[in-house]
Amino acid sequence: MKKTTYYILAATLLLSAGCKKYLEQAPDQRTQLNTVEKVAELLATAYPQADYATFTEAASDNAADKGIGGTLSEEVNTNPFFFRDVTEREQGSPTNYWNACYQAIAAANQALDAISKADNPADYNAQKGEALVARAYNHFMLVTLFSKVYDAATASQDPGVPYVTTPEKVVNGKYERKTVAYVYEQIEKDLLEGMPLIDNTSYKVPKYHFNKAAANAFAARFYLYKKDYQKVITYADNVFPGGNIKANLRPWVTVYSQLTGTEMQAIYTKATETANLLLVEAPSNWARSYGSYRYGLRTDLVYSLFIFRNVTGATWVQPLYYSGNNTENWLVLKFREHFVRSSANADVGIPYTIFPLFTAEEALFNRAEANIYLGNLTAAKQDLNDYASMRIENYSTAYRITDTKLTNYYGTSDIKSALIATVLDFKQAEFIQEGVRWFDILRYNIPVNHTSVAGESETLTPTDPRRLFQLPQEVKLAGIQLNPR
Repeated sequence: MKKTTYYILAATLLLSAGCKKYLEQAPDQRTQLNTVEKVAELLATAYPQADYATFTEAASDNAADKGIGGTLSEEVNTNPFFFRDVTEREQGSPTNYWNACYQAIAAANQALDAISKADNPADYNAQKGEALVARAYNHFMLVTLFSKVYDAATASQDPGVPYVTTPEKVVNGKYERKTVAYVYEQIEKDLLEGMPLIDNTSYKVPKYHFNKAAANAFAARFYLYKKDYQKVITYADNVFPGGNIKANLRPWVTVYSQLTGTEMQAIYTKATETANLLLVEAPSNWARSYGSYRYGLRTDLVYSLFIFRNVTGATWVQPLYYSGNNTENWLVLKFREHFVRSSANADVGIPYTIFPLFTAEEALFNRAEANIYLGNLTAAKQDLNDYASMRIENYSTAYRITDTKLTNYYGTSDIKSALIATVLDFKQAEFIQEGVRWFDILRYNIPVNHTSVAGESETLTPTDPRRLFQLPQEVKLAGIQLNPR
């Protein structure tokens, strides 16, 4: 699928000239946002219909050079691996994700504008809540990927991303990046205003919208990145009734490990899967290509994450597969392609992949991490042991995480730092091939070393400016400064 975006922040443009008679007739009555149903329909597009996994996974320490035998080599996979800017604008590129986020923001802003002009705005409360939280989420993802990670000491100086709150009405308008601190303030404002308005009954399929559970999971992530740890716990506890996350984790031992490959592909991103809190279906080749990319999950990492014993003293139950005839092309069957033909009899069309944006597992890990920093180590260990009990076959108390195991496994007497390492290790295994590892690399200043099969080595250090993905070149027309290189 090829798509070119000509405008800077991807919003609906208003035409001001042309044949008056023709323009007075709306070709599609849905463009008149004068009912709750029409606004709700528009908000279905207020989510980034693009993937970040393609470029974040390749840039992370989840990727290694598998060699040329039977593997797929594309710029969206190759350049991030070598920490080079991706000039490609198509699926899986940073530019494509940037544009998709601003298109989603434009939809949210258009909905909010229509609601503000409605005769009965209170009737639109649920839609207003969704629009505000979706706008916050899109900006959060943009500032996370294209700006420096939030640091209270520098956030008021670090360049952010344009926080857009009104519909675009001009071509090539001027925008400011302002600061990371400003973007975080606006995210928090939208989030706190929108969350109380969320109404699950307003959705036909709540898992594809910011339902209450997903909104709370987003809030927990936001405050984790902001290091406001007590709020992380509050919102993580609100994801499920009574704060019971364990009962909603993926049943790897009892269900997933018993499935066939086809069944596994079908269940992981289903809306009926309790662990999935928010899903998005995006035009993406990821489901087709993630196992075959040259730079990806290799055998040595498979052993490190899934075959060797972890801190519990056991190994994870993890059905592993490889694609094609190349035994280095490892993949976990999380994604299944949905191919939409351009017409009933066509051989061409657009591949779609469903991505989980928020899950029960992340909510649990975020709560555990927050508890560690608050000194609630017993609570953190309980969450981590609850997770382990769902991922270890024949789990027993012998596999519980203890201070002795933490000390021996990580070689430190600092239990707090060992628990943080445990959270990061568990997350790396859980979210393999979902692009999530990159965010922990950013937050913890983890260096990434990539070595090619030819022996060329490149290290992305914590201070390397290439940790910030580059903005699309055309944003310079809007007065926006690119990231330094």
